[in-house]
Amino acid sequence: MDVKISASDVKKLRDQTGAGMMDCKKALTEAGGDFENAIANLRKNGQKLSDKRADRETKEGVVMALTSANRNNGIVIRLGCETDFVAKTESFVSLTKTIAEVALKNLPETVEELLTLPFDGKLSVGDKITEQVGVIGEKLSLSGYHKLVTAAGEGQVIPYIHMGYRAGVIVSYNVEGPHVIEPGRDVAMQVAAMRPVAVDKDGVDSAVVEKEIEIGKEQARQAGKPEAMLEKIAMGKLNKFYKERTLLNQIFVKNSKQTVAAYLQSVDPKLTVVDFKHVELG
Repeated sequence: MDVKISASDVKKLRDQTGAGMMDCKKALTEAGGDFENAIANLRKNGQKLSDKRADRETKEGVVMALTSANRNNGIVIRLGCETDFVAKTESFVSLTKTIAEVALKNLPETVEELLTLPFDGKLSVGDKITEQVGVIGEKLSLSGYHKLVTAAGEGQVIPYIHMGYRAGVIVSYNVEGPHVIEPGRDVAMQVAAMRPVAVDKDGVDSAVVEKEIEIGKEQARQAGKPEAMLEKIAMGKLNKFYKERTLLNQIFVKNSKQTVAAYLQSVDPKLTVVDFKHVELG
């Protein structure tokens, strides 16, 4: 016996999943009107499409940065898709924000753990993404997840979202208080614009330091400098690297007469950056 699928049932499923009207009607028909099975059918369709499009790149998407109400915790994530058209839709931005809210509430250690967390009462984050592959018709990928956590009374995290969700930054500071919010956001903007590799020189990976020294030596050698001078020249170039690529030593983009460290100290003598995370599309 055929089960009659009403327009209100189709709309209800569409509201729950975001799938197209015809896809919802088909899923409900195949499930005999059962909503749970219809949602499962949509997810299966999404998995099939995801498998078919496994080799596609997800260079477009949305980067979302959020902090808790007390600003003690912050997260940043990237939900990738194939096209800019999808990335700019309100539903895709909303999906990314909801996933980010799940991450902020639970503060998982990894993307893999985040994917297992409940998205709503019925699906995990991973299942919801798979379902939406079928709805959207593109490969989706969740990546770029980072968190920063500060203890109450010991600092705060400030977020910044750059260029229409194309990049996101969270920065943790060692001082709490509303006076840190605006300058904290300015420095988060600096991270997005100037792409530092570390907070200061002590945070630069030793492999990066060794590589910069070797590059400096080779450049000096190619310029005909004596072998005995190569080390000194390379160290000079390394110090220039620190000034250009470490956050606290960079020139502050809003005031070329100050470093970022000096700017923060002008706000509060104790204020400095503890850590930052920067995620971009691509």
